[in-house]
Amino acid sequence: MKRFLILIILLIPGHIILAQGFNHAVGIRGGLSSGFEYRIYTNDTNSYKFLLSTGDDRLQLHALKEFHQWDMFNFTDRLVFVYGAGIHAGFERWDEVHHKNNTSWYDTRSALIAGLDGLAGLEYIFYEAPVSIGFEVKPYFNFLGRDFFDVELFDFAFTVKYLF
Repeated sequence: MKRFLILIILLIPGHIILAQGFNHAVGIRGGLSSGFEYRIYTNDTNSYKFLLSTGDDRLQLHALKEFHQWDMFNFTDRLVFVYGAGIHAGFERWDEVHHKNNTSWYDTRSALIAGLDGLAGLEYIFYEAPVSIGFEVKPYFNFLGRDFFDVELFDFAFTVKYLF
């Protein structure tokens, strides 16, 4: 399978990929909120990202509006600054410990999660193979969930995406 992918990548010239552009991307995100993401480009500077993330006994679906700044760096046109905002919803589960009469037991609790997300990151696009790698931070706050108001400012992640 690996040889087949390498053969296809070598058979498609780089200028064809550049001429066609790309409209979609699928990838993985590794970080505090790890998961799978899908991006749809509406034009060169705007896109929508949908992220299904897990972590700390929770499952969330994120929807973000993204903006792409292509001409920010003079030394290359492959490095893109991406920023945006969006919403998320999901559920989380946790164990509560109870103590009474020298015994202890656990109760499993669950709650719905809802909140707002921010996003800022850098992506490097390889035109020879339609792949991008990136590093991003996605701060968020929950206004519904286990805690009434929960803030996470440092949700850093590494991303790898296939562009098509």
